[in-house]
Amino acid sequence: MADKPLVGIIMGSKSDMPAMEGCTKQLEEFGVPYELVVASAHRAPAKVHEWASTAADRGIKVIIAAAGKAAHLGGVVAAYTPLPIVGVPMKTSDLGGMDSLLSMVQMPSGVPVACVAIGGAKNAAIYATQILGATDPAWREVIVRFKQEMAEA
Repeated sequence: MADKPLVGIIMGSKSDMPAMEGCTKQLEEFGVPYELVVASAHRAPAKVHEWASTAADRGIKVIIAAAGKAAHLGGVVAAYTPLPIVGVPMKTSDLGGMDSLLSMVQMPSGVPVACVAIGGAKNAAIYATQILGATDPAWREVIVRFKQEMAEA
């Protein structure tokens, strides 16, 4: 398969790291190489711009964006790259994550962000691997085996 990262994970805050462990663990179990960066769309927009606009050139195929509250990170990243974006809305203390979810799913036309459930980090990893599998039979086989194992459990 691949040695250099195929999936880019970006999160708005270091505090999102524990919630994203399901994502990184699942990618590791699948053998999907990834890179991870912490950069807020609001507090570090230049860093987000640089990272997102160069992702495809670095070999990234799919981006997972995790953010909470006014969760604009996925949309901002989508504005800077042609790559597919999978949003992970973080559970928040204010509105339980509904604020994050609605910020991600209400993207304007032309700037799509796919979105998993609030706190759905593991599903983001599975979905990203399915996207890889759309053009690479090796990753497709990883998902086929995963689903078979799930059915047998």
